[in-house]
Amino acid sequence: MSWIQRRVSRIPLRRRLVAGFVATMFVLLTGAAAFVYWRVQHALDRNLDTSLHRAATAIAPHVTASGTLPANDVNLATIDGLQVLDADGRVLSHDGRLGARTALDEGDLRDAARGPILRNTGRVFLDPDNEALRLYALPLHPTGTSHGSSPAVLVVALDKDQYDEALRELVAQLTATGVATLVLTAIVGDLLARAALRPVETYRRRATDIAAGATTLRLDVPAERDDEITRLGHTLNEMLDALTRALDRERRFTNDASHELRTPLTRLTSRVQLTLRRPRTVAEHERALEEIQHDLTRLTALADELLTVGAASEGAEGSCGPTDLSGVVRKVTSLRTALAPTGSPYSVAGAVSVETPGQCLVDVDSVRLERIVDNLLDNAALHGSTPVGVTVDHAVRADSAGTGAAPWVRLVVRDSGPGIPADLLATATERFARAPEARSRPGSGLGLALVATLVERADGELRLCHDGRHHSTGFAAPVACHHDGAMTVTVLLPTDSVAGRPDATMPRPG
Repeated sequence: MSWIQRRVSRIPLRRRLVAGFVATMFVLLTGAAAFVYWRVQHALDRNLDTSLHRAATAIAPHVTASGTLPANDVNLATIDGLQVLDADGRVLSHDGRLGARTALDEGDLRDAARGPILRNTGRVFLDPDNEALRLYALPLHPTGTSHGSSPAVLVVALDKDQYDEALRELVAQLTATGVATLVLTAIVGDLLARAALRPVETYRRRATDIAAGATTLRLDVPAERDDEITRLGHTLNEMLDALTRALDRERRFTNDASHELRTPLTRLTSRVQLTLRRPRTVAEHERALEEIQHDLTRLTALADELLTVGAASEGAEGSCGPTDLSGVVRKVTSLRTALAPTGSPYSVAGAVSVETPGQCLVDVDSVRLERIVDNLLDNAALHGSTPVGVTVDHAVRADSAGTGAAPWVRLVVRDSGPGIPADLLATATERFARAPEARSRPGSGLGLALVATLVERADGELRLCHDGRHHSTGFAAPVACHHDGAMTVTVLLPTDSVAGRPDATMPRPG
């Protein structure tokens, strides 16, 4: 950035706008004034030239061989000055106005010997006191026929003082009008700039109040107006609402995380204090260390889950191409049953069943799909009961049955447990949301929150349904629910990230 640009950038925007208005008007007025001046000057000169040509044409035949004119020639009354010159520029005859000194210089004399010319004496502005004349010179004989002291060029003149005075008056009037117009433009431009920028200044002051801690304040946007400033105000209010919601979520998340972390940390502190209260044997220290290790494992798992949810919330939106959801479900469930330790819900034969019609492609990478299925199976085992049924199929729009269109893939996980309580169903996808009786079980209440985040980022929908009650998060897919009264978790994913975003025509279940 140059020095001039830096200096200009420091000038307030209102002053720059006014300066722009004035500069633009100055250019327009200058151009208009120059055009008017040129047209008036041209008209005045044309009148003089017509009179001079008429007078010179009438006088030329009466010039004698000695270069004189009859004293009673009536044409002399139509001009203000006269000279008759020979080929060498000597004055043969003249009147008192032009005098005995030649009115033409050497170059003008040569031009006049070849044809008529027009010249001016005096200056309109720089030397207004000098005598101002309009000269017209024409040859009296064809070029080359005159010689010696015979007349060669006739010069006639008309006084143009009045014309020059009219031009000076015109310039003065145009200047005065231009200055007045520029002053008026500056005043009006300043008023307009103030009026246009007043809402911006109001928004700035309100934003300062909001930044100082008044987060509930919003910009006052006139409802009856629709211009660039009001649209900016609406956009800023929407941004403030989104920031407030994000801050509320983060604050709630921080409070919940603090609450969840307080219990294992308090337990760890208590165990260490009890261990250090009196001397203990090696076996007692080992038992204490095992208990501390168990608490640390839970604390580490909780931290990992928090990081996973955060990464899912802030991860990139792209995908790695179409992935077969049916194949991912079969892989995850087979590993879950094959590696399940003795005593776990999935170690029993028939604890989980999978039903897939074949390949079901979705535009989500396999890692995210595995996280979704893993967390749904964990949730069903920890808070529900086996057997767990997993179904993958294609779902069509409720208004396109029989058309063969299937832009959605549906994943349904159904368990045999008591289901989510009615008062918790609407908040089950929030972080650390758990029923009081579930707090003694393993887990941190982040599983469904992670699933909801992953599904929303895939432009899909997560539905929790139990005993006629429904709760949905994410994009409202126009697909109807079909299930019994058992606890059912349904994930609807688009088969394509673009085609899977039609306008929702079905209301959200709920």
